Amino acid sequence: MTDPLQTAARPLTGASHDYDALLERIGEARFVLIGEASHGTHEFYRERARLTRRLIEEKGFTAVAAEADWPDAYRVGRWVRGQGDDGNAIEALSDFTRFPRWMWRNEDMAGFARWLRDHNARHPGREAGFYGLDLYSLHRSVAEVVRYLEGVDPEAAGRARRRYACFDHFGDNPQAYGYATEYGRQEPCEDAAVAQLLELQRRGPDPAHGPLGGDELFYAEQNARLAKNAESYYRSMFRGREESWNIRDSHMAETLGALVELGEAQGRPQKVVVWAHNSHLGDARASEMGWARGEHNLGQLVRERWPLETFILGQTTHHGHVTASDDWDEPARTKRVRPGIKGSLEERLHAVGGDFWLDLRAPDVADVLDEEQLQRFIGVIYRPETERWSHYVHTRPARMYDALLHFDRTTALVPLDATSGVEDEGEVPDTFPAGL
Repeated sequence: MTDPLQTAARPLTGASHDYDALLERIGEARFVLIGEASHGTHEFYRERARLTRRLIEEKGFTAVAAEADWPDAYRVGRWVRGQGDDGNAIEALSDFTRFPRWMWRNEDMAGFARWLRDHNARHPGREAGFYGLDLYSLHRSVAEVVRYLEGVDPEAAGRARRRYACFDHFGDNPQAYGYATEYGRQEPCEDAAVAQLLELQRRGPDPAHGPLGGDELFYAEQNARLAKNAESYYRSMFRGREESWNIRDSHMAETLGALVELGEAQGRPQKVVVWAHNSHLGDARASEMGWARGEHNLGQLVRERWPLETFILGQTTHHGHVTASDDWDEPARTKRVRPGIKGSLEERLHAVGGDFWLDLRAPDVADVLDEEQLQRFIGVIYRPETERWSHYVHTRPARMYDALLHFDRTTALVPLDATSGVEDEGEVPDTFPAGL
């Protein structure tokens, strides 16, 4: 009997026409979410960039929004638009200093940033930006809010310092803040963080900044929003994983919504490519994240807000190598990825053979991949010795994604640095399953 997946599989050979049919499937979607099954696989980064280039060039996409901290990514965003003082892509990526540094400071990311800067220079009026969606940069974002206000309104900067001084008792350790407030040792800084965000939202662009004034105010406002949400996130970590996960992904969705609203206010409707892990972009309602743990994620929230304009792609691999760590803040290593376990999505796709993409909206494919099965998720940590329990989750893939890219044998991402980054004391994010 013919395997319906083999019949439907579209080979990926590296040819320029590989994604022609996929772009037709994407159609007029305004939000294309491209996931990855690990944070350290070269093929995932390479193909995500290759597809994104075509979306920008051929379909007019205006932004890339990534699972990266807002201030770190903003430096890259300025460079790709020809702003700032950085001389090259590697310098523009320099704010990614914390663990896992390789996630964004790698050869594939540097190559994409160079391409995006060149594209923007060649197409004035059609530039595409680069932005971060994540919320781990609490102290950096606080500092950026104060820095902005010092340049436009010293009195407002003083008010911001007094509000944010609430965090000073804990140095650069937001987990200590979360513990102390959750167990009654200090009053939360929530009211102060909310008040600072509201004050920034009431401001207008400063004329002294010229045409960039609105962008600079938006940058500061997003840092204030991040500080507010990060404050909630670090308190929630002591109440359970599910609540902190939901706060984090809600923040990502809120930031994406703010980018869309900014574009609309400027008369340029946004079309956004989102880069994040499969666990954030594959609709949580179709996995045990949603049906067993009560978690939602960015992919679900985007589908709910823009149901007819969202297209989600997952990426998978069966075996190969990955750049990952043994534990948080440990050195990056090239680690062997074990073959997909029996009964998993990875084993099923391996049986098709080779590298390919699948349209999960096609009835024959949907029938096969709508069944509940195990799917592998590798984050920045990979623990092959406990792989089944550390990295596999039950899912229904045809409901999580609209299409899948499968690379049967993959290779490790190449970092730009010899070290994996210096983590600020206590800034250890939610890591289940194993460092997403």
